[in-house]
Amino acid sequence: MPKKPVEMRSEATVLFAGDSGDGMQLTGTQFTLATAHAMNDLATLPDFPAEIRAPIGTTYGVSGFQLKFGSTDVRTPGDEVDLLVAMNPAALKVNLDRVRIGGTILVNVNTFDKRNFALAHMDSNPLEDGSLDRFRVIQIELTRMTREALADTDLNQKEIDRSKNMFALGLALWMYSRPVQPAIDWITTKFADKPKIRDANLQLLKKGIHFGETTDTFAHRIEIEPATLKKGKYRVIQGIQALAMGIVAAGQKSGLGIFYGSYPITPASDLLHALSRYKNYGVMTMQTEDEIAAIGAAIGASFGGGIGITGTSGPGLALKSEALGLALMLEIPLVIVHVMRGGPSTGLPTKTEQSDLMQAMFGRNGDAPIPVLAASTAGDCFETAYEACRIAVKYMTPVILLADGFLANGAEPWLIPNADSLRDFHVEFATSLNGERDGEKVFLPYKRDQKTLARPWALPGTPGLAHRVGGLEKDAEDGSVSYDGLNHQLMTDLRAEKVQRVNQEVEALKVYGDTVGDVLIVGWGSTRGSIESAVTRVRNAGHTVGTVHLRFLNPLPTDLAEIAGRYKKLLVPELNNGQLVSLLRAEYLLPFEGFSQVTGQPFRASDLEEKILGMVE
Repeated sequence: MPKKPVEMRSEATVLFAGDSGDGMQLTGTQFTLATAHAMNDLATLPDFPAEIRAPIGTTYGVSGFQLKFGSTDVRTPGDEVDLLVAMNPAALKVNLDRVRIGGTILVNVNTFDKRNFALAHMDSNPLEDGSLDRFRVIQIELTRMTREALADTDLNQKEIDRSKNMFALGLALWMYSRPVQPAIDWITTKFADKPKIRDANLQLLKKGIHFGETTDTFAHRIEIEPATLKKGKYRVIQGIQALAMGIVAAGQKSGLGIFYGSYPITPASDLLHALSRYKNYGVMTMQTEDEIAAIGAAIGASFGGGIGITGTSGPGLALKSEALGLALMLEIPLVIVHVMRGGPSTGLPTKTEQSDLMQAMFGRNGDAPIPVLAASTAGDCFETAYEACRIAVKYMTPVILLADGFLANGAEPWLIPNADSLRDFHVEFATSLNGERDGEKVFLPYKRDQKTLARPWALPGTPGLAHRVGGLEKDAEDGSVSYDGLNHQLMTDLRAEKVQRVNQEVEALKVYGDTVGDVLIVGWGSTRGSIESAVTRVRNAGHTVGTVHLRFLNPLPTDLAEIAGRYKKLLVPELNNGQLVSLLRAEYLLPFEGFSQVTGQPFRASDLEEKILGMVE
């Protein structure tokens, strides 16, 4: 049979949505893999329900996976969806506002019945009431065709119905001219020991492709040319995977062992799973009984000469705060990977937010400053994790690394770096006495390096280097307990100055866009892609705007004030109610304007574009 004609496009956005049991995350992941093989640039947004077993057919049980891909530079998972695959009415209701006018909605019409309308709190059938007239709606009897295709197999009804996502995947792959072999290979490997399920999934995948090619519903398919990417070896990487690899790279470059202790908490739990696969690289992982035990074990690992790391999300960081203050008082290396989610309290555990910046900056008793870094893209999680470990060791200090649910779960093409390109990671342990008291050689555990103010790292058991540790204030040199007020003032100032000296590691800020102009947008964390996309659109409209993105939030970059002075107005978009903007106003006494969103979703570039245009016009 002759192939249908092809329509060429530069980019597209697809969203798969349904119940948690419909396999939408798996479908989206396999579509992403095929897109990577097609050499398109891409960005993803997995969207999970908070309930572990949400009632089937309800709006709060909807699971979604959004993907934008193209031959151009893709920085966000898309503002508007070109194709929505809705497996039930609830999935349609939750995601309808994401579909562009004229976009395609593909529905499993077998689920559009009175029972599912009631579960989704829908008063009428959207396929009949005219509410979808602005879209191209394709009704497919997905459940019926799946059951008919597998009627002669030995699978039960539940196993058959769970396979219908493979029909949807095959059809979507055909619609956008994606390679099919990656999905075939995955199914073959995944179900190698379950041949009946393997064969059923392969049959449905191919049936979805055949349906697209033979039905009159589709007059053509869509094709998107490969993107022009920098030469090198790429892989699709999730932020959580990049965090794990960055930590492993730090262990390899430093020669130190990695210990990761954590207690399960969404969305940070997957970092424990990822790191547990790297035992052969000297990584030790431990799931502890609670958050306090996790950071306590990590502190012990650092005291023993390794890189102690613990991971958590908002509520967990609150529980770790006292022990984090202990690590600061001990002045030993420790990294806390904090994957932010919606708060406060349990909040929105599966949604993204940037609302824990103030907690990272000040959430400890006493004056307890520590370096705070933030990753900006899924791939950037690798370099930021490596840098957090390096700074923790070089400056003998705890470091907080901020990511969020969007970064952790999202994926993008990642140019695999050469190990030689990573910054040097020198480690030096104290091996000899370094001072003198009453004419005798002694070890002074708080005698500091003059450049970094780091204290010596003396491993337990090193002859002659025994010293006191604990949470009580220490003498500025010999480390004995001290209640002297002037000594406490000195030590507090030294610990604060040590954090400021981390600025020696901070590279000059790079402006994306115009280096002088109407508006400077200052961003941090996962807002980078949306901000830069919005800046590009506003510049194309003839306005002079630029943006800088901060990896270091404490200390703040020394050149930010000079850059800010080149613009008429200053904007700080954040997925919180104005935390960084408050810090910038206090630090620089400049009129930074905030732009906040706390919906559990990343910024749309179009919303930022509208805000910036409002400022310049």
